[in-house]
Amino acid sequence: MFNKVLIANRGAIAARVVRALRHMKIASVVVYSEADRDLPYVAQADQAICIGEAAPAASYLNVDALLAAIRQSAADAVHPGYGFLSENPEFADAVGALGATFIGPQARWLRAMGHKTAARDLMGRHGMPLNPSSGVLCGSLDEQIEAVRRVGFPVLVKPVAGGGGIGMLPARDEAELGDALVRARSMSQRSFGNADVYAERLIERPRHIEFQLLADKYGQVRHLFERDCSIQRRHQKVIEESPAPRLPRALIDETGTRIARILGELGYDVIGTAEMLYGPDGSLSFLEMNTRLQVEHAVTEAITGIDLVQAQIRLAAGERLDTVLPAAIETVGHAIEVRVYAEDPRRFFPSPGQLTVFRPPCAHGVRVETGYGEGDRVTPFYDPMLAKVIVHAATRERAIDEMLDALAAFEVAGVKTNIPFAANVLRSEPFRAGNVHTQLATALVAAA
Repeated sequence: MFNKVLIANRGAIAARVVRALRHMKIASVVVYSEADRDLPYVAQADQAICIGEAAPAASYLNVDALLAAIRQSAADAVHPGYGFLSENPEFADAVGALGATFIGPQARWLRAMGHKTAARDLMGRHGMPLNPSSGVLCGSLDEQIEAVRRVGFPVLVKPVAGGGGIGMLPARDEAELGDALVRARSMSQRSFGNADVYAERLIERPRHIEFQLLADKYGQVRHLFERDCSIQRRHQKVIEESPAPRLPRALIDETGTRIARILGELGYDVIGTAEMLYGPDGSLSFLEMNTRLQVEHAVTEAITGIDLVQAQIRLAAGERLDTVLPAAIETVGHAIEVRVYAEDPRRFFPSPGQLTVFRPPCAHGVRVETGYGEGDRVTPFYDPMLAKVIVHAATRERAIDEMLDALAAFEVAGVKTNIPFAANVLRSEPFRAGNVHTQLATALVAAA
């Protein structure tokens, strides 16, 4: 097992990993930018190292600064969290070159799954159902239009790299396609350093279903059931839950088993999430593979009782899956997570400022993950997520009611938050009935 783990991240996930390491009696090293110097988890870690100024390029995306921190701390492993460099194969290789362990899949998997069209081709060759799509769109505009015609309009133009919904633009006909290609390429180059895009058939009102997977280095892979991440704004998840409501269990169980079998045959390792789209026709199609811990991992932890962060660390250290997980995994009750952002609840623009009041709810069955405390400043440099509120209850109906109570008890002043938006979704008739889809939240905002 590792002696000291450096956390190459910030905020809620850094605080979460510090807590897991303390439980495992492993020394923790937090890195921080000048903007994050006073956040509470920095003082809670066993060691803290400043890696640069506030801008991500000067700190959390600064590979040289992170490698210097690994050397300075003598950490023998690095937990990348999510976002930033968590799926960057060059960073994983550089960590390994220092003699430290990257707590995630091997770099070859970061490369294979990080290119979305390559990942789709790989999984499709091994039997995963795929929504029709093009390859990387290149050549003249006429050639690109012809490639998209073969997919069939409407389409969603998507970057082959990155995530978080950045650069995803719909094109309902050829007239919209040219502009969508230009804008998507520009956003993709600016955000991910890669301007390549492809087109995928646009499914109207789909559900976003993902499967949590754990794997060891010896060919064992298991799925830990599904999460429904359909409540989104600007293609970014806001509310996640498990089990997914109103879906056939036989389809869910068969799909999870199939994904685990394929990844086991391929030799995938440590942790990952297979993201799928559930169409109105009842089909589940492979979307992409995230080669890291997910923001919404706590939903799975709540219903299974399995600490995914500790499991990820143990698997990266070389333990076998059958020693990390129980022989039989059963789910208990229903869990819902709401991501609380410092943002305008209608336009979703970030709302930086000082948290003059920040008092998360505290109640039985309610868990809050955050990297902030009262008096801290939310800066404009990073993702504006303040906290994740997770509720676990015996039934979905009870979980919804308890989440509404928790959000009502969450006191925040100094910044705007999306709490009114989330509460509006939770109270809505379609959500309560389980009739969710990726456009539901947008429709509710427009109707308000």
